[in-house]
Amino acid sequence: MLRFSSWTIWSIIAVCIAGVILSLPNLFSREQMERMPSWLPNQQINLGLDLQGGSHLLLDVGVDVVVEERMESVADDIRRLLRPEGVRYRGVGARGNTTSFTLVDVAQAPQALGILRELNTNVVTPDFDIVQRDGGRVDITLTDTAATQLRNSAIQQSLEIVRRRIDEVGTREPTIQRQGAARILVQVPGEKNPEAIKRLLGQTAKLNFHMVDLDTSVAQALSGNLPAGSMLLPAEEGEGAEQIVVRKRVEVSGENLVNAQPTYQQNQPVVSFTFDNVGARKFGNVTRDHVNELLAIVLDDRVISSPRINEPILGGSGVISGNFTVESANELAILLRAGALPAPLTVVEERTVGPDLGADSIAAGKWAGVIGLVAVMVFMLIYYGPVFGVAANVALIANLILIAALLSSLQATLTLPGIAGIVLTIGMAVDANVLVFERIREEARVGKSPIAAVDTGYREAMRTIIDANVTTLIAAVLLYAFGSGPIRGFAVTLGCGIVTSMFTAIMLTRLLISTWLRRSRPNMLPV
Repeated sequence: MLRFSSWTIWSIIAVCIAGVILSLPNLFSREQMERMPSWLPNQQINLGLDLQGGSHLLLDVGVDVVVEERMESVADDIRRLLRPEGVRYRGVGARGNTTSFTLVDVAQAPQALGILRELNTNVVTPDFDIVQRDGGRVDITLTDTAATQLRNSAIQQSLEIVRRRIDEVGTREPTIQRQGAARILVQVPGEKNPEAIKRLLGQTAKLNFHMVDLDTSVAQALSGNLPAGSMLLPAEEGEGAEQIVVRKRVEVSGENLVNAQPTYQQNQPVVSFTFDNVGARKFGNVTRDHVNELLAIVLDDRVISSPRINEPILGGSGVISGNFTVESANELAILLRAGALPAPLTVVEERTVGPDLGADSIAAGKWAGVIGLVAVMVFMLIYYGPVFGVAANVALIANLILIAALLSSLQATLTLPGIAGIVLTIGMAVDANVLVFERIREEARVGKSPIAAVDTGYREAMRTIIDANVTTLIAAVLLYAFGSGPIRGFAVTLGCGIVTSMFTAIMLTRLLISTWLRRSRPNMLPV
């Protein structure tokens, strides 16, 4: 147990040196690190919301809107399926999870029900219950299973899009997770402008391209003479009118966008966009067939721009111009790149954690860590003497350095419970040394030589050390797997502390004591 090969010695030294180098960036501010050469290690421990302040938002996902939109699409399917077959009906409308209509001729009910079976593409678990009522009324109801799947899908998709939008801003280590049945928790450490985050997340960002209805004026639409295939939408400032009549048909969907970037055109902020192959082909066909007409760019049921098509645009890219500022153009580009939310998000809880509170927490954590470290080092020095006590203290300091290096390399987020985990590992780090040293004392008391006592002490205590640390590591892994937020922060620091303490106790301390034994050759052990 006391023999080390040269490569083992150099490996231990290399790990310790690497720990010092990787932990050094934490002694400098981020501004100072940005001014240093890029080839130097520059990863620092990320501070959580409770340490550096930031925004805490709890969002409610409007999943009922998704169900309503699905049933509205069923109403369109009814028209698409029944009209070509000559089935007459009236009063098609969606309400909640049911779409209803009434047959003009009740004798056509069997034909209509047979046609509408096409809506249930999955025969094993149908999405809809189709029931004929008295008087020729037909109800198409979304099943509970299909509604649950639709809601869960909307929440998962919203979660992913929220994550994309936050990541596009460049925020470090945000916490984005599902909470409850239909809510999303968003914590953005270091965010000084929570209103910008709310604006970014509050927009559905559903982008579509429609043709402007040039045959119908706004006055006609307001007087009730709005054609069935058109709709009246509000317009952004600068469009020359408060409202614009556009065709309901979606010519090109924002789902076909693959990229969007803020740029400038004639010294004005604009947003350039690029379609995928399908979108490029559709956009090219639309602009070719509607030269000299107006194309409405609709974002969240609001016309943000309605440029005239002067010539076919066949390259699959274009520009959205409007009354943009640099900030609004950048926000729109982020929204389009991240994709549209399937359901609206509503802020139900908002908290802003000030940096002063975080600074107080950091200061308290530092003092707790320093006091704990000094107390443990003094105890080890007094109880185990100048040789074994110093070796344990050197290993303890190395353990803290390696924890900082690991947290920096993993880009882990340090929270207030994480600081508690580090303070806890200070006491746990010397636990292995205590087990070894006590066993060495017992072996020395029965008359064994110093080398034999130390060798036996490490060999016999090794199993207990491994068992104790592995069981604690399992608990840390389970806390991380099933916990969230602060619990995960505690689990990360605890797990890192266990790994590093195993290294320092089994390898570093043993190397120090082995080196001392070979050089001093003592007759008695000072332990």
